[in-house]
Amino acid sequence: MRPLEGITVVTLEHAIAAPFCTRQLADLGARVIKVERPGVGDFARAYDGRVRGLASHFVWSNRSKESLTLDVKHAEAAAILSRLLAKADVLVQNLAPGAAARLGLAYDALSRQHPKLIVCDISGYGADGPYRDKKAYDLLIQSESGFVSITGSPDQPAKAGCSIADIAAGMYAYTNILAALIERGRTGRGKAIDVSMLESMVEWMSYPLYYAFDGAEPPPRAGAAHATIYPYGPFPTGDGKTVMLGLQNEREWQVFCAKVLGKPELASDARFASNAKRVASRDALRALIVAEFADLTAEQVVARLDEAQIANARVNTMADVWEHPQLKARERWVHVDTPAGPIPALLPPGVPDAASTRMDAVPALGQHTNAILAELGYTESAIATLASEKAI
Repeated sequence: MRPLEGITVVTLEHAIAAPFCTRQLADLGARVIKVERPGVGDFARAYDGRVRGLASHFVWSNRSKESLTLDVKHAEAAAILSRLLAKADVLVQNLAPGAAARLGLAYDALSRQHPKLIVCDISGYGADGPYRDKKAYDLLIQSESGFVSITGSPDQPAKAGCSIADIAAGMYAYTNILAALIERGRTGRGKAIDVSMLESMVEWMSYPLYYAFDGAEPPPRAGAAHATIYPYGPFPTGDGKTVMLGLQNEREWQVFCAKVLGKPELASDARFASNAKRVASRDALRALIVAEFADLTAEQVVARLDEAQIANARVNTMADVWEHPQLKARERWVHVDTPAGPIPALLPPGVPDAASTRMDAVPALGQHTNAILAELGYTESAIATLASEKAI
């Protein structure tokens, strides 16, 4: 039995934050009913067509769900949602600010009729405060949280290459829901959960915030290198590839000089005698390292680093990651079905094997509508009428 078998989640979701949260609940065995707009569905379905015509974001964050199309403004929609929620344990939504309340889906309104229901609202800025009604997208929250200000090169800030603000909010929604389910097991009551993307990202920004405490200078933008430890970052090799390496202490610095660079005398060079001095003299030290690596392939550099037990990694491309030998050796790739055929999917971290988690299909838009409505007591003729009125 999977941990959340028997738990039903109803979700009015789009984009990334809420879908990533609910997909993880589905991974644990929960039944997730995804309510989508008829005809178009979750707008993330149309982000791109990179996965055999399907959108990359969508196939990642929506497997193992059931798709119910419903025009939430239709006269019958409230009754359908009410029947759904009568059977549900959790409601998740990341609609536009205020939209859920206008639909009667706020916790205060629902808890009187469904006292055991857990309601999780995910938004950009939270349920109150001066920014409550402000639109929020991932890049905007990366900026508001200060993340962009410390990321990139000295001359140019940069965003993260994936939707980390959405992912952060999705993770906090997921963990708060799990905690609420445990709490409900003790109290018998549901609760309201209010997760904001801004607060999720600011929590992740706590190290640079404390580094800049009391008006101190923030960490400098250092590209792919560590801002405050050196050498810790990418270095080119003679075959045109890049190796990432990182030193954490003075013992490793001495070993690095002797065994990797073949220059043990550098360890006592006054310019590099402490981490603070190496950071201050990073240009000179980088030149020495690049010169040594210029006659070596990436494989040779990694071999030296491994022999010296210096932490390192290759700077892999997406193609490299698909073929990563560690993931293959641990059998972390399985296949899930989609409307375009089976595709590979990574087992959730921490899950020992495919039998321990739910890895069901990515749904087609409205694939489960008729079955869910029939389960709620709607007859074939009633469902046909709803379809003819474009309610579903």
